[in-house]
Amino acid sequence: MANTELQPDPAAWRRSGGANSLPDVHSSIGVPAGASFWRKLAAFSGPGFLVAVGYMDPGNWATDLAGGAQFGYTLLSVILVSNFMAILLQHLCIKLGVVTGRDLAQACRDQYSQPVVWFLWFLCEIAIAACDLAEVVGSAIGLQLLFGIPLVWGCFIMCADVLAVLYLQGKGFRYIEALVAVLIATIGLCFAAELFWSKPSFTGVMLGFVPRAAILTDHNMLYVAMGILGATVMPHNLYLHSSIVQTRNFARTPEGKREAIRFATIDSTTALMFALFINAAILILAAAAFHWSGHKEVADLRDAYTLLSPTLGVGFASILFALALLASGQNSTLTGTLAGQIVMEGFLNIRLQPWLQRFITRGLALIPAVLIISYYGESHTTDLLVASQVVLSLQLGFAIWPLMRFTGSKAKMGEFANPMWLKILGWTTAAIIIVLNVKLLYDTAHSFFSGHTS
Repeated sequence: MANTELQPDPAAWRRSGGANSLPDVHSSIGVPAGASFWRKLAAFSGPGFLVAVGYMDPGNWATDLAGGAQFGYTLLSVILVSNFMAILLQHLCIKLGVVTGRDLAQACRDQYSQPVVWFLWFLCEIAIAACDLAEVVGSAIGLQLLFGIPLVWGCFIMCADVLAVLYLQGKGFRYIEALVAVLIATIGLCFAAELFWSKPSFTGVMLGFVPRAAILTDHNMLYVAMGILGATVMPHNLYLHSSIVQTRNFARTPEGKREAIRFATIDSTTALMFALFINAAILILAAAAFHWSGHKEVADLRDAYTLLSPTLGVGFASILFALALLASGQNSTLTGTLAGQIVMEGFLNIRLQPWLQRFITRGLALIPAVLIISYYGESHTTDLLVASQVVLSLQLGFAIWPLMRFTGSKAKMGEFANPMWLKILGWTTAAIIIVLNVKLLYDTAHSFFSGHTS
């Protein structure tokens, strides 16, 4: 098998059964040899947009709406910094997948003891459940706004994405990528229209991209900022990207890997810049429509839907908002289902039938979503969305740490190991995320205990 040469530890490869990540689509998309730059870029384009979906899911909407309505354009700087972090981390995922032929979950299983692997898997499943909670609930809210379907029933309806993934993946991975691209284009067009109608302040927007110290000193602002960070840099995307980049049948030679890394990085960077536009547009829209019109407490997606048309004076604005939300949620559940399969197979080396694997993955998200909505009621769904994104942020360090270790290892990566400047950038990113998480936990605990002792 050609991929054997990519694994520095043959014993680890044998323990894994020699299985590729997502074996049913591994190396299934050809890359034309000797083709022009643009033809090769077209061949590698696609995985980046699947990854970018996770950076514009309904969890982002909740945190971006809360940030824009409460604090105006101030948290645009958090979206920008988060996006740059995402570009760096996804580039490292590309390197890991292309060079070693292992996704991040498989690499963790190869490297760590079984208790550590189970611990990392458990944390990752919590993150995926939190992410899927946001995606399923967001999609259900979109259905409710457009068609009046109760939230719980909407959650069940949106789980049909399992069947869609199975059908499209059976026809070829390109069909999944095409569907994702169409849904992303729908979201982009909807928000381009919303921004045109909202007429935001150009100067205010530009100043919003400049970081401010108040973000760190104001607990409420830091909480929303951490939610934005958790919604933007998503831990399960690191596992997803390191796997789906291997769907391309590139030459497993040093030059072939170098070329694959270059084109896949262009693909992911382009897609993530589009995600930056979507996230920024949501926050800008909330700031322009709600912050300066006396609706600073707007964070609920349904409140935003109700107020958007009257505030902007455009009757169709609310419909476009709900349509984009539905497209965003369905897009995210497609990629979330794939990520769940990659994580379970990679960490636990469990090989099940694809339909059973995906139904289990979806069930891990559906059951808590339905229980939480049934218990707390529909009025607290947006609070759940924001909280789910903070959970994602708290798990990030446990995914970034092994990613940095593996891509910086000469034993695993050979000549492709991270150079010193990339190590500094990567570890600085990891340190920022971990320190902010510790501060957030401390502030939250302090606020909780102060409230109960006063």
